[in-house]
Amino acid sequence: MVNKVTLIGRLGADPEVRRLENGAAVARIRMATNESYKDNAGNWQDRTEWHTVIGWRLLAEKAENSFKKGSLVYVEGKL
Repeated sequence: MVNKVTLIGRLGADPEVRRLENGAAVARIRMATNESYKDNAGNWQDRTEWHTVIGWRLLAEKAENSFKKGSLVYVEGKL
């Protein structure tokens, strides 16, 4: 069985980073992915889906230092 997700999209806000009691960083980012398609009438439609992504430790610290609202990001992980 495969449990892999790949997303490319833009951040809707700056990452929210917090620290646990043991000092580990946890980042929560909200990212949007967009899809354009033609409907049955031949008109272009745009659809945006929002995703919440959680990063731990070093990834959380990198997100805190590198990502800002509107940044284009590539995320690979599992559900």
